[in-house]
This record gives sequence, structure tokens and C-alpha cells, in this order.
Amino acid sequence: MNDIATVSGDLAQLAYALDTFYFLLSGALVMWMAAGFAMLEAGLVRAKNTTEILTKNVLLYAIACVMYLLVGYNLMYINDSWTGLIPNLGFLIGEENAVDAVLAGGDDAPYYSARSDFFFQVVFVATGMSIISGAVAERMKLFAFLAFAVIFTGFIYPIQGSWSWGGGFLSEAGFSDFAGSGIVHMCGAAAALAGVLVLGARKGKYGPNGEVNAIPGANMPLATLGTFILWLGWFGFNGGSQLAVSDVENSNAVAQIFLNTNMAAAGGAIAAALVAKLMFGKADLSMALNGALAGLVSITADPLSPSAGFATIVGAIGGVIVVFSIVALDRIKIDDPVGAISVHGVAGIWGLLAVLFSNGDATLSGQVLGIVAIFGFTFIASLIIWSILKVVMGVRVTEEEEYLGLDVVDCGIEAYPEFKRS
Repeated sequence: MNDIATVSGDLAQLAYALDTFYFLLSGALVMWMAAGFAMLEAGLVRAKNTTEILTKNVLLYAIACVMYLLVGYNLMYINDSWTGLIPNLGFLIGEENAVDAVLAGGDDAPYYSARSDFFFQVVFVATGMSIISGAVAERMKLFAFLAFAVIFTGFIYPIQGSWSWGGGFLSEAGFSDFAGSGIVHMCGAAAALAGVLVLGARKGKYGPNGEVNAIPGANMPLATLGTFILWLGWFGFNGGSQLAVSDVENSNAVAQIFLNTNMAAAGGAIAAALVAKLMFGKADLSMALNGALAGLVSITADPLSPSAGFATIVGAIGGVIVVFSIVALDRIKIDDPVGAISVHGVAGIWGLLAVLFSNGDATLSGQVLGIVAIFGFTFIASLIIWSILKVVMGVRVTEEEEYLGLDVVDCGIEAYPEFKRS
């Protein structure tokens, strides 16, 4: 009996170690998406704003880590986080000694470290904030953006996340979002939309008679590299959300998730490129890149249930939708330099609805309630914060500063000093 207990305990510890390592590895892949966003946005903005957009991406990641540790994680997951008016601080995470609990077994036994869970969750928060960065690029004050990052990562994102992943009312209503089409991507897009509406369009983007003037990005190779980095990171984003890999069932599930994630991105890229060719007569690289990302966002709500073929279709529909959405937003003068609102918001909504076609446990009422609650709360809360920042410190640079470029104005370092600014 002692030998059996010893073997059982060893297997339990091995499973715990493997699942913890898989969680950490997945989190590292998602963290690498920060590099993807940085490269994508740096490629799609003008040369004179490159250093500033890179600075935003580095600092927003750092702010997300600190704010989620201090406040956000507890608001999102720890039900007893409030003792009176003061929350339990996040740096207490990880004090557990899991060995005895793992050896004891049972349904309540932990199967990965709480610290690995925090790490995996915090990189999701940073992803949500990165979405906003590109949408408000080229005309927002750097420190106004960073001030918003403090509120978004510490409070807005965790509050809405607690409604579903934290076991709140959306979870009880049957809302299904496996890895965050709505909780992460649509949430970030809603905050971005509010920011763009407060901020206004870039100078010269729209003409007096309704013309839409293209403002090309400075470096399409960087934008393409960024897209491939995001594509790679998404395997951690979706695959890690299975939360375990230490048995046959979970291993097979992770394999299916990886397969579906890849196929959705491929479907989105091809569909967007074809639609762009039909609409514009050219193979538009930026649309193909956004199509791949839209496919990834679309499948994120349920990357496990569909077959590989259906996942490709889900991604392809996302790729089609994103092209029309980008064009439509331009027509109503919502200036989004990188297409983030369309990629993460519109495709995110489609992804949440697509769950209904593959997951029999999802309900239309639950999905619609989740879309309305997450988008509505995030948009209104963000609009309030952006408006306060506009009054208190201003959110937009002057016309002269916009002309000079934010690299010089905010950072004092040009990304391409040997080239003439455009």
C-alpha cells in the first residue's frame, strides 16, 4: 500500500509540475505577443512616430504587470479580496505550499501553481491594453495614454473579466468565451473606440468633402514580422487556456486547439486578401495581415470544439468582415491607424457568436448578454476616463507637434534619424 501511495503521489507531483510548466510556457508565448504588437504598430505608423509607439508598448506592458499584481488579479479572481475598503494586495499571491494538497489528491487539489496562473493572466491584460495603443497612435499624448493604462489594467479589464472567468453573473448566465474573443479582444477594442472618439482623427486623414486619404505605414516588413509573432504567440493564448496538458484528454484538446488556431488564421488571411483584390484591384498586404489577426480573434472564443475545416471557415468569415469593417469605419471618420477596432472588436463579436455553431452548451441569450455587458461597460467606463484625462491633462498633441512627429516631441529620439521624416 505504501508503494502504491508513493507512486500515486509521484504521479500527482509530476502532473502538477508538467501543467505548471505548460502554463508558464504558454504565458511566455503570450508575453512575446507584446513584441508582435510593437512591431505591427511600428510598421503601420509613419516613421516620425515609431519610437513613441515602441515606448508605449514597453511601458504599457510594465504598467499592466504592476497594476494587475497590486489590484487587478484580486478584483478579477479573489472573491474575498475586499476587507472593508482595502483590497488584499496581489503580491501575496504565491504563498501557498502545494505539496501536501497535491499529495492528498481529490477534486480540490491544485494541479498547477497559483503563481503560474497569475503570470498567464497578467500577459492577457497587457494584450488587451496593446490593442488600444495602435488605435490611438500618432496623435495622443504619451503620458495621457499611460495614465489610462493604469486604470484599464488595474480596474476596467479585471472588473468585466470577473463577470465570466471570475465566476460572476455572465458565467452563471451561460456566456462562453474560452480564451477571450470578448473578455480580452472586444474589451480592448471598446476602450480603443472610446479613446478614438474623444481624440479625433489624424490631421489630413479625412478631406472636407468626405474623402478618405491613405496614410501609409513606414515599414511593412516590420508589420509582417509583427503579425507572424502574434500568430505564434496565439498558440499560447488559446492553447494555454486549456489549463492542463498532463493527461491524454487534455493533450489531445491542446493539439486540436493549436490546429484550429492555425487554420483560422490561414483562412482569415486568404479571405481578406481575396476580398481586398475584388474591392481594390490589388493584393493589399495590410488587409491580409489584418485578416490573419481577425481569424485568430474569431476562433479564440472557442478554439476547441470546431473541426479544423470549420475553424478555417470561422477565420475566413472574420477575414471578410474585417475588410468591410475597416472601410466602414473610415467612411464614418473613425480613424484607426492599425485597424485594431475592426480586428479585435468586430471580429471579436463574430467569434462570440460563432461559438453557437460549434458548442452545444452555448446559448444565444448568454452570448448576446456577454457582448452587450462587456462592450457596454468597457466603452462607457473608458469614455468617462478618457474625458476626465482630456480635461485634466489633455489627450491630444498640438497640430505642430503632430506634424513634427511624436518621436521628437515625446521621446527625443528618432527611430530612423538618417531618413527624412514623412
